[in-house]
Amino acid sequence: MTDRDWRCEDPEQQLVWASATSEALRVLEGKWKIVIIIQLFAAKKPLRFSELERRVDGVNQKMLIQQLRQLEKDGIVTRTIYPQVPPKVEYTLTEMGIALGPSLEALIDWAFMRRESLGDQAENA
Repeated sequence: MTDRDWRCEDPEQQLVWASATSEALRVLEGKWKIVIIIQLFAAKKPLRFSELERRVDGVNQKMLIQQLRQLEKDGIVTRTIYPQVPPKVEYTLTEMGIALGPSLEALIDWAFMRRESLGDQAENA
């Protein structure tokens, strides 16, 4: 991990950071991707499709399949198919997916901080 000088006034460096951020958000965009990733973190073990479907409240099967395929294509999730009847398919985070952990923790912390701040504003209004 690199220390960044966020006060950097180099426009080219700022564009590099903006581009990298946009790329990361593109991989994570979608209503269900972060929820899927969080569930895979929480499970601490591979999850079968049906387990993921139960854990991701409100998602339909088609959307879950679509989001999992995109996460797999982007190297965040790996899918393992076992040759048996009925077919057994498990999903787990890749090293790249696991590397998202600190960023997601920071995002969760920020969300709680924002929620508290907005709660304070609502009380003071």
